[in-house]
Amino acid sequence: MSDSPAARAIFLDRDGTLNVEVDAVLTPDHLRLIDGAGEAVRRINRAGYLAILITNQAVVARGDCGAEDLRRVHEQLRLLLARDGGRLDAVYYCPHHPDFTGACGCRKPAPGMILQAQSDFNIDLPNSWVVGDSAKDIRLARNAGAHAALVRTGKAGADAGPDDRPDGIFDSLGDAVSFITGGNSPNK
Repeated sequence: MSDSPAARAIFLDRDGTLNVEVDAVLTPDHLRLIDGAGEAVRRINRAGYLAILITNQAVVARGDCGAEDLRRVHEQLRLLLARDGGRLDAVYYCPHHPDFTGACGCRKPAPGMILQAQSDFNIDLPNSWVVGDSAKDIRLARNAGAHAALVRTGKAGADAGPDDRPDGIFDSLGDAVSFITGGNSPNK
């Protein structure tokens, strides 16, 4: 581990948080950003947080697309975010699904992807956040020892149970980023 101070990160869910939720994003032309997502990622970058994508991609396990197809989708995501000055510092995805590949330690809500990012970037998890639109994102944050922010885009937490309590609920990624980086009140 490095002697440099640990970094803070904002771990971002993909579908329903950064891009419009569709049945499956299999090719770059299926990808559309949610309004304001690029600008929100730019503000993460400027605030000194790492912007790290954490996404389950069972489309690989199901054989709907391959790793190269997914790489092109994520390259398109990076290009769309860059139009508004946003930059992802890293992309982690889980290509597994228990019905096709068996259990793994990286499929959200398991913390494997975040723990890998922590190792790769020396991340201070207690001072980092997971932002997503579903219960698995809240559970991921809890399992990794980070804060949880739920956005009302995508699934908007419709799958959350009574024990799935985020640290803040926000109308959009931009609102969540404003709170995390500037201390504004959550919309709880």
